Amino acid sequence: MEFRQIEYFLAVVENDGINGAAAALGVAQPTVSQALRSLERELGVQLFHRIGRGMVLTAAGRSLIGPSRQILRDVGGVEELLTSSSAEVTGRLDLMVFPALATGPILDLIAQFRRAHPKATVRFGDLRNERDSASVIRDGHCEFVVAHLPLEGGLGLEVIELGEQEYWLAYPPGTELPSGPITLSAMPAIPMVFVPRGGGTLSDEFDHAMRQEGNRPRIAVLASHREARLPMVLAGLGGSLVERSLAESVRDIAVVRPGEPNFTRTFGLVFDPASLSKAGRAFVDLVTSAMNRA
Repeated sequence: MEFRQIEYFLAVVENDGINGAAAALGVAQPTVSQALRSLERELGVQLFHRIGRGMVLTAAGRSLIGPSRQILRDVGGVEELLTSSSAEVTGRLDLMVFPALATGPILDLIAQFRRAHPKATVRFGDLRNERDSASVIRDGHCEFVVAHLPLEGGLGLEVIELGEQEYWLAYPPGTELPSGPITLSAMPAIPMVFVPRGGGTLSDEFDHAMRQEGNRPRIAVLASHREARLPMVLAGLGGSLVERSLAESVRDIAVVRPGEPNFTRTFGLVFDPASLSKAGRAFVDLVTSAMNRA
């Protein structure tokens, strides 16, 4: 197995196919295809399903992503050690961020990092399931995760709290509601768009709190994809509990109100201090300094 093959494999994953990988790498498409075929022969497994002109990862391909990214970080660390001055930070900062948290504080911190270390690059990936936070770090998929806290299975990992996220109630356009916060006992008799029970600490807490108040709203839709909740509200399917920034972004269309009690969750940066790259250590230093000033 050659380093170049691993690099090409990840380029195909990150650029949605051979064409995008070739463009990103600055090589011909047959070069990428041949490297992938050679890697598959050496490993004795198929890494992609070839469907027409598309490429879909097999189970073996998905399991190779984390170790491959760790190999790239390890090689980058060796190159930094041999070629970089002690004050210069290069390499790549690898983060996976829960979509609802991919705004605000983390973007400000990345911008500060890039200004301080312009030769370093950043990979900003989606964390689809917060319950995978610890495993994606331990399996090498990334150096950092930004997720809601507390972290499940986070023994041995460090956490830096970044802030608190507030959630509001959002209802379809035209819903008649009094002004001001809505108590759980006075929620309107409108069906709700929820994530399935067990799908997240806050949604479970909200469901429990409503039941404690004797409020059992009808369910319109159980949406596993959190990003689908607000479009469903705007389409008139029902109300939902959404991040405040999202609620405020549609307040001219939908009807949005804070809840009472106020529902919030802390979120933070999670990492393994024993396996950080030079770029990773610089990022931790910057984040720690920024949080101390706040």
